[in-house]
Formats: sequence, C-alpha cells, structure tokens
Amino acid sequence: MITFPNAKINLGLNIVEKRPDGYHNIETIFYPIHLEDALEVVPLNGSEQEYDLKISGTPIEGSPEDNLVVKAYRLLKSDYDVPPIHIYMYKHIPMGAGLGGGSSDAAFMIKLLNEKFSLRMSVEQMEAYAARLGADCAFFIKDRPVFATGIGNVFTPIELSLKGMYIVLVKPDISVSTVEAYSHVTPRRPAASLPELIRLPIEQWKERIVNDFEHSVFLAHPEIAAIKDKLYDMGAVYASMSGSGSTVYGIFKESVPYVDEHFGECFCRIRELE
Repeated sequence: MITFPNAKINLGLNIVEKRPDGYHNIETIFYPIHLEDALEVVPLNGSEQEYDLKISGTPIEGSPEDNLVVKAYRLLKSDYDVPPIHIYMYKHIPMGAGLGGGSSDAAFMIKLLNEKFSLRMSVEQMEAYAARLGADCAFFIKDRPVFATGIGNVFTPIELSLKGMYIVLVKPDISVSTVEAYSHVTPRRPAASLPELIRLPIEQWKERIVNDFEHSVFLAHPEIAAIKDKLYDMGAVYASMSGSGSTVYGIFKESVPYVDEHFGECFCRIRELE
C-alpha cells in the first residue's frame, strides 16, 4: 500500500509570546500543497527484523531510528498488533525548508498503518498519536487549512481556498537554524488576527500578512530576501517565507513558465493550488 505525504506552507507567522517552558506561542495558517513524498509499506514476512527502511530521492542523514516514519511505526506497534514491515520512502519534499515534510511523513505513516492493518483508529486517535511525534504532525491527519496556535499544535479549521491559483516554491541551498531564528525575534501580538486578514482580497496580503522570522533571517541571509523580491518582480500577488525558512513561495494568478531560469541552482517547483 502506498501513500503520498504532502507539504504545507505558512500563510503568515506571528510569534506572540515566549512560554515559561522556553518554547514560543505562535499564530499561523497552515495550508496544504501538492508537493509530495511517496511512502509504501509491505509486510516483512518471515523476518526477525522489526522493520526495514529504504530511502531514495533526497538523502536523509541520521540513523533509521531517528526517522519520524520509524518513530510513528514504533509508537503504534507499542499499542497495536502491527507486524514487521518494510518501509519504502521516496523523499522529494526538501528538508529544513519550512514545508513540514518530516511531520507529513509521520502523519501519513500513521494513516497508512491504520488502513493497511485495519487498526480502526478514529481521526481523533490518529491526531493524538501524531501530536506525540511533533507539534505540527497532527495537522496532516485531516490535511485541511487551519489556524494554528499554541506551539503550532492547536488547530482551528478555517474556510480558505486558493483553488485555481499557482504557487512557485524556491528553496536555496541554505540551512536556517530554527533555534537561531527564534533567538532574534521579539514576540508581539499583531494588531489584526490572521483569520481576519486572510478574508481580505489576496492583493492586500502583501502589506498586511507577515512572517515574523523574515526580518532576522533576511538580515543573516540576504539571498533569501532576494528570492522574495524576485517573486514579486515576476508578478506574484503574495510572497513569503514559509515557517523559519529557507523556502520562499510566491502565489500567482496565472502559471509562470521557465521558473528554473530565474533561480539558478535553487530547488524550484510550480504547483496549481487546490
């Protein structure tokens, strides 16, 4: 059985306060997009191994035990009769990009195992397991636009459709440390809430909807700021960094040809939004 974990973007990101536990409370909108990995599970018959993991596409550093799909499998196996499995993963969503690829892989692994082995978990149960793996993992269980608060783990459904528009995703070969990004941000509460702002015409988002990480990240990495400027030069109606970066996206009303020519060696993709 195979499934295709998808990415997400952040529409706005406000860091509203630092918590006593050292984390930060945020406000953001998660919007799913069709940039996908591939994940397949096959029973590992006649083997004493607990699991086997094969990864193709973009290489992933670290041991298999640290991979979120393996953690998802072991989490369910501790409570359910899940047999040994062979896990095939094709990694296409860039890592460290602010697109939620690892979180999506984990959530889709939970959904895949639930269906493959008839575990009969409810959506709420799957969300609870996913939340134990990462703050935004549970978002990918329902995989619908939400207003996310808390540490990015409290979700309120919103009515938002960008269907028919196009998104250009550009990820330069730059890594942005989330810890470093947070260290240079001063928490503040925005004058208007994101659920209010996204009801405005998209042409007004440029002046109203912000990502609080951009100021410090753009100072440290002006190449990322230049990507955002280029997207606007190309006709984007809205452009922003996603999460703490380093992916920058632009939303266009019409498809944009020859995207790769504008951004050199960057990872570039254009997708129609749904």
